[in-house]
Amino acid sequence: MPLSGIRVLDLTRLLPGAFCTMLLADMGADVIKVEDPDRGDYMRWTPPMIDGQGVLFNALNRNKRSLALNLKADHGRDLLLKLVDKADVLVEGNRPGVMKRLGLGWDTLHARNPRLVLCSITGYGQDGPFAARAGHDLNYMATAGALGLNGEQGGPPVPLSVQVADIGGGGLQPAVAILGALIAVQRGAEGRWLDVSMTDGAVSWLSLVYAARGGGEEVARGDQRLAGRHACYRVYACKDGGFYSVGALEPKFWAALCIAVDRPDLVGLQFAEGEEGRRVHRDMEAVFASRSRSEWETKLAGLDACCEPVLDLDEVASHPQIAARRLMENRKSGVEVRPAVQVRGDWRRRDAPGLGEHTDEVLAEIGVDGKQLEELKLQGVI
Repeated sequence: MPLSGIRVLDLTRLLPGAFCTMLLADMGADVIKVEDPDRGDYMRWTPPMIDGQGVLFNALNRNKRSLALNLKADHGRDLLLKLVDKADVLVEGNRPGVMKRLGLGWDTLHARNPRLVLCSITGYGQDGPFAARAGHDLNYMATAGALGLNGEQGGPPVPLSVQVADIGGGGLQPAVAILGALIAVQRGAEGRWLDVSMTDGAVSWLSLVYAARGGGEEVARGDQRLAGRHACYRVYACKDGGFYSVGALEPKFWAALCIAVDRPDLVGLQFAEGEEGRRVHRDMEAVFASRSRSEWETKLAGLDACCEPVLDLDEVASHPQIAARRLMENRKSGVEVRPAVQVRGDWRRRDAPGLGEHTDEVLAEIGVDGKQLEELKLQGVI
């Protein structure tokens, strides 16, 4: 596996950090999830539950080991520092200043292990007037301006069903930054502290939007090139209540679609604006409303025009492309989604761990014997 031999200490909770470290774990890293001994990661007890453990937790924490460790206790902090000695990466998601108050700030960790990469994932970053402010994905997307763009023209902003700031800004982007920092370390550089802001990540996703505005284009909710402005790129309702996505941006695709639906008169009106544009929208709405979704699937099968039915969740796994790629698998803990980037090797090595399932194992690796383990348990450290 690409990251075999890389050890990651994961001190995060909830979605962003867990997604980030799962990406690393799926590529072979030894991810040790360090959790509070009392209740652990909040997602462990967030319903729905299977066998006493949250299915959301299971979905984000495969291929990891769990160490239940009280970092507010002196012995707990000392044990973590011993783990830092042999670690390559530490990922944490506390508010700015918390790690330093625990005696685990960057200066301490860097002095202990100069090769360590520290990744701090927060809502707004390590500095600025909002640094200590609480928030969730909805707030970060709102602050970034992305939420305000999502919804129908004239209607209110609509929350996204996928947590873009959490997964993109707090999961994917830090994973990429960690990999880059690890390569630098392997080339002889020292470790570094990565300041990851989920709001910064959300803003970065809007680079094309701001570029369009800078070029003089109007950008508003429900009135963008890729958000309903043009009839060639939007979602249409079908006769039976189903929906069809049309992404015929290129003229050749739009022409092919218009001919296939018996409206060749619309070929030259792909990017029509104003009243003429609204008429094209109405005409295409009437076209798709004339047949059911399944009838459109049959009629448009094989058409090279970027048109696909909008699937419900229970239809995704059986879709021929999804099935052929073996992206989803039924397990006792629910449907599991494979890594998006498939790599050779045994990417799935273990189920999501129980709280503290690997505490004895992990601590034994840094020289803690059985007698010491019992003492630590009595003291409430583990």
